This record gives sequence, C-alpha cells and structure tokens, in this order.
Amino acid sequence: MTDETKKPGPDAEENQDAAAATAASAFAENGSEAPAEQQPDPLEALRAENNEIRDRFLRLAAEMDNLRRRTERDVKDAKSYAVTAFARDMLAVSDNLRRALDSIPAETREAGDAGLKALIEGVDMTERAMLTALERHGVRKIDAEGQKFDPNFHQAMFEVPNPAVPNNTVVQVVQAGYVIGERVLRPAMVGVAKGGPKVEASAAAEATADKA
Repeated sequence: MTDETKKPGPDAEENQDAAAATAASAFAENGSEAPAEQQPDPLEALRAENNEIRDRFLRLAAEMDNLRRRTERDVKDAKSYAVTAFARDMLAVSDNLRRALDSIPAETREAGDAGLKALIEGVDMTERAMLTALERHGVRKIDAEGQKFDPNFHQAMFEVPNPAVPNNTVVQVVQAGYVIGERVLRPAMVGVAKGGPKVEASAAAEATADKA
C-alpha cells in the first residue's frame, strides 16, 4: 500500500466532522439537561416559604397576646395600687385621731359638757369617714385578734403568757393593720399568746371529741 492510499480523503474528513458535530450536539443536550435536574421544585420552595411565614405569624401573634395580657395587668395594678402611698399617709392621720379619742378618760366623756361631747363625736365621725373613704379605694382592715399569728399580715411586738388559748394566737392588737387589694399596706402590730396548747393538738382534740 502506498502513502497516497493512506491519506484521508474528502469522505473521511466529512465523516470526522459529522462525528464531532454529533458528539457536540449530544454534549450540549446532556449539559443543558443536567442543571435542570438539579434545580429545586418551585412548588416545594413555595411550601417552605409559606411555612416560614406561618411560623413568623404565629410567633408574632403569641408575642402580641403576651403583651396585651401584661398591659392589662399593669393597668389593673396601676388602678388598684396608685393610691398606696396616699393611703398609708392617711392611715397615720387616722391613727392620730384614734389616739386622741382613746386618750380621753371615760369619766371625762360622761361628765363633759355638750361642747366636749360634740367635739368627741366630731373626731369619731371624721375617723370613720376617713376609713370608709379608704375602703372605697380597696383599703381594708386586717381582722387580727383571735387569729393564728401570720407573719405575712402580723408583726409580733410581744408575747403574752396565756395557757387558755393556743400558742401563737393573736390576743392583743397594738396597731391595726390594713391591706390594699391583695397586698399588705401595713401589718398589724400584735401581741401573741405564749405557753398555750398548740393549734394542731387542740384541733386533734376537737376532732376526737366530735367522733366520740
């Protein structure tokens, strides 16, 4: 075979060009399809975005509800306890009126003239009117005498030996206590019993007596 027969002819070159064109076309088709397969589904993307927006809305709604509740509680507390300092000052005035009344001996009350009796009655009415006005604003007197000592509402000033009542029972009120709303405005200053039977023991004894 001669060198001339080994040289590619026009047909061979055309075949090579056609093969190259076919390969390029196949590569182009495969290359254009590959990215399409990697792209996310638009519907799934919308669902994910919708879920994210829904979660944000629910969190915002919960925060607004908590804010509304805190605001309502703050407004209620402001209405209930706005007069706390004023009420405490008025209790000091009421205490002075009561001390003035208690300082008048019973004999003087009975033997006094009409002017003195009118003065005593006027001071007494002023004290009662002041306490009534405070009660309209949520200030209530603590009923301490005869109750079990409670450090949340009572302040013990002294102990009174009295075996006739259970131990730690309030037997004397030195200064009345008051609450405003659910808070203690001023604890009651009291004297408590010492040496009597314990409350639990007396309650158990009463229960046993009832069964008998």
